Amino acid sequence: MMRAQEEEKEEEEEEGHYRSPPWLIPMLRANYFVPCSIHAGSNKSECNMFCLDCTSDAFCSYCLVNHKNHRVLQIRRSSYHNVVRVNEIQKYIDISCVQTYIINSARIVFLNERPQPRIGKGVTNTCEICFRSLLDSYRFCSLGCKLGGMKRGNQSLTFSFKGKHEREYLGGSESDEATTPTKIRKTCAFNRLMSGLLICTTVKSDYFSGDQRCTSSGDESGFNLSPGTPPIYNHRNSSRRKGVPHRAPF
Repeated sequence: MMRAQEEEKEEEEEEGHYRSPPWLIPMLRANYFVPCSIHAGSNKSECNMFCLDCTSDAFCSYCLVNHKNHRVLQIRRSSYHNVVRVNEIQKYIDISCVQTYIINSARIVFLNERPQPRIGKGVTNTCEICFRSLLDSYRFCSLGCKLGGMKRGNQSLTFSFKGKHEREYLGGSESDEATTPTKIRKTCAFNRLMSGLLICTTVKSDYFSGDQRCTSSGDESGFNLSPGTPPIYNHRNSSRRKGVPHRAPF
């Protein structure tokens, strides 16, 4: 009993030292895709959910009622390996340096290492932990391998967000506040433009209605507009048909 408590204490110290959230190691070690002990007789009762707040073992979809308002991740499978979608996990941890894959039109990341028996010819980059072939821009093939790299003492690796990335994932409020003055200036300019168009439209309407005098609100004496008399247009004549042409007398 004392030995188990000491091991748990050591794990907690390691988690704090290696800059990983307290739920990461339990999530990587959880037993997934086994029948739920509570809902074993129900359909689709395999354990493919993990609660980041409870950090207990995996549970099935029927147990979600016990984790209301909790942060829950759904674990999926690809080639007999556990994966999680990138758009779900990246809300809580920084997954940089870990290679992602697209499976069934969704980008995913593997939870644990996947050792590769043989390295293919021409491979120039491999995982620093399990030596699986990777693209040149990545260092690890899974979250577990990145954690292993952090345990080796690499201070540049972390699962926590820093600076701008943290503000973006927390809602991006700073970005909205920074752009507010620009939005206000654009709105004022638009209002002035619309006011100018309204004044021009009013003057033009008075001009065509025959009013030759326009008084400004800022000038009591006003000013005169003396346009030329427009030609009289007879709509009655425009609708008449031409008659039969008559020849001139000889």
